Amino acid sequence: MNAVRGLAAVVMCAAVSLASAAQGLVAVKSPYEAKVTMDKLESLVKERGLQVFARVDHAAGASKVGKSLRPTEVLIFGNPQGGTPFMECAQTAGIDLPLKALVWEDASGQVWLGYNDPAYLAQRHGMAGCPVVENLRKALGGLAAATVAP
Repeated sequence: MNAVRGLAAVVMCAAVSLASAAQGLVAVKSPYEAKVTMDKLESLVKERGLQVFARVDHAAGASKVGKSLRPTEVLIFGNPQGGTPFMECAQTAGIDLPLKALVWEDASGQVWLGYNDPAYLAQRHGMAGCPVVENLRKALGGLAAATVAP
């Protein structure tokens, strides 16, 4: 009986940890290496007329302080045409803009492309019914799908 309770506690803790870590994050498997995935994403972002503000290589930063980190990069991008209407619904959404996408390699070697779900951001900033949320969801989903497409 104690073993069953212990197992149940472990499972519950793991489920809560996973739910907390992934809340609001859309993650898509990539068939490519991390660098290739990020290069493809950056290229598509530029092709679609969005501005790339920064590309942050967390693994390179870690190595500068003598640490090791699997490939982990963030792309910060956007444009006022998409971001301004989002902030018109709630100016506090500006803390989550420009948009960001994360490419990382997990412990098993699987590469992922993740981004914040605009619907989650809308909920976070109390802007239910913001008319641009669905457009942002489609745009980000399209970018992600095109990036990981074979």
